[in-house]
Amino acid sequence: MRIGMALSYAGDSKETLNELADYERAGLDIVFVAETYSFDAVSHLGYIAAKTERLEIASGILPIYTRTPALTAMTAAGLDSLSEGRFTLGLGASGPQVIEGLHGVPFDAPLGRTREVIEICRKIWRHERLQYRGRYYNAPLPKDQGTGLGKPLNIVRPPVRASIPVLVAAIGPKNVEMTAEIANGWQPIFYIPERAADVWGDALAAGKARRDPGLGPLDVVALAPLAIGDDVKGYLEFGRPMAALFIGGMGAKGKNFYNDLARRYGFEKEAEEIQDLYLSGNTKEAAARIPAELLEKTSLIGSEGHVRERLAAMKESGITTVNVSPIAGDHKSRLELIEKIKKMAADL
Repeated sequence: MRIGMALSYAGDSKETLNELADYERAGLDIVFVAETYSFDAVSHLGYIAAKTERLEIASGILPIYTRTPALTAMTAAGLDSLSEGRFTLGLGASGPQVIEGLHGVPFDAPLGRTREVIEICRKIWRHERLQYRGRYYNAPLPKDQGTGLGKPLNIVRPPVRASIPVLVAAIGPKNVEMTAEIANGWQPIFYIPERAADVWGDALAAGKARRDPGLGPLDVVALAPLAIGDDVKGYLEFGRPMAALFIGGMGAKGKNFYNDLARRYGFEKEAEEIQDLYLSGNTKEAAARIPAELLEKTSLIGSEGHVRERLAAMKESGITTVNVSPIAGDHKSRLELIEKIKKMAADL
């Protein structure tokens, strides 16, 4: 089981980025940089690639709507070259609030677009001249849609790897099924090991049944805040505002994927209350309604024995990479957390 770490999408300071070399020495396997509506992820990933030697780097995630498929492929090839083959392309749809609100483009056909983006990326990484006719993307552009001067091109420099790993953030059944079919990795959110099979098992099985064996096993990446000790249970409360934002505020009524997930987990009543409160402006009360079970079972927070048990439950349910957010008062203590969880994972 790999141990990863998530960088805040609020934009980490240069000092924090420089500290990643220490995490690399502590045994961290991979770092994920998000891109939502703050700083971009790519500049951060390039900086990290230059400051580390072994640490894998991943976008976690790049929204599929914000770059052309070709630029996404070129960006991944560039980061893979800078890192000498250490990059994973994390993709996701984001949501209509960000895509239509900030980027001003329609949030349409997320499944179909994701599939076509991945197909185009893989063609470009194989250094093929790009000739692609899809439902959503065409390259070269048909003559009746432009000047007629477009021609099939391949990128000038062959990529370091002809097959860069692709990870997809997905939680809806159809999206998870597609991810299990075509991607190298899958990143869910609010992952509860004991209920994951009930929520996603059928979708994963259907996708894997059509999976190309050449892709290898699906890397399953779970996100979890991390704190180890006999007096850290209170840190669970730190997760309330974010959970309330996602379950209550990321979308409108009937258009919130995270709210739907909470309902599929069995928290139907709480999900409705949280959304009603959040959308009416009562964000603190919405956070107070987040089920304690959801916070506890999606976290690695507690005594060493408890964290070891939760880590074992994650592995047993199929998790192959744990993407942690270490909670501690200083850099040294956060490093110690990474060292501890790395050893626990190695001992499983």
